[in-house]
Amino acid sequence: MTEQVLIEKVGGVLTLTLNRPEKKNALTRAMYAALGGAIDGANDDPSVRCVLIQANGDMFTAGNDLADFAAVNAGDPEAQKAQRDGNPLLAALGRAKKPLVAAVQGRAVGVGLTMLLHCDLVFVAEDALLTTPFVNLALLPEAASSILLPARIGHARAFSMFVLGEAVTGKQAEAWGIANAALPADQVQARARAAAEAVAARPPASVAITKSLMREPEQLAARMALEGQHFIRQLASAEAKEAFAAFAEKRAPDFSKTVPEPAE
Repeated sequence: MTEQVLIEKVGGVLTLTLNRPEKKNALTRAMYAALGGAIDGANDDPSVRCVLIQANGDMFTAGNDLADFAAVNAGDPEAQKAQRDGNPLLAALGRAKKPLVAAVQGRAVGVGLTMLLHCDLVFVAEDALLTTPFVNLALLPEAASSILLPARIGHARAFSMFVLGEAVTGKQAEAWGIANAALPADQVQARARAAAEAVAARPPASVAITKSLMREPEQLAARMALEGQHFIRQLASAEAKEAFAAFAEKRAPDFSKTVPEPAE
């Protein structure tokens, strides 16, 4: 569904725009594939010097489309296979060679926040809300965020975001080092584009080497693989079934009768 991800290349900047505003830019498997493919493709494209990720509408993204998760939990073979195959966007973020810039307005939920941890420059709206409600859905952190977020903001803040689902405002994101700047919402995309163009104007080899020295892709890939193993197991759990049912029925989940499996 390429119309749900708009792809444009101008002046050395590859712009990827989430374009599903009627669904709050909730990400589907097709959108993950389009985003991942574009980021991977930029690695070996000398005409791309920077990648800008942004979104249409009033929300950056509501995160993963919960219908996909519910289908896995319900035993849908196609959905289960897709989950086992892994998320192409997360893998592409982990091995990205070109600088990534993000412009975030409204809410950034789940992967909407964890993808920012892979971006080199992040600009957010002052009134943005960033959340990682994985545990609220009986799920787990992904995108290597279980190491990236604590490294960025500290264990206590990261734990409260992961386990309690506490939201972080745009201004907090700037203060904590998740974002470079928090701006009025109508200025975010222009500021991010200016930054992407500035990066694209720098000597590309020097930029690429600098980015590579600041990252450990092997460590990120290993952590993503470990997170993925736990994620798949938890996605099929009774806890997740109760969480998805509660979400659909607009009620509070009751985990008092679920028996957790021991962590490995």
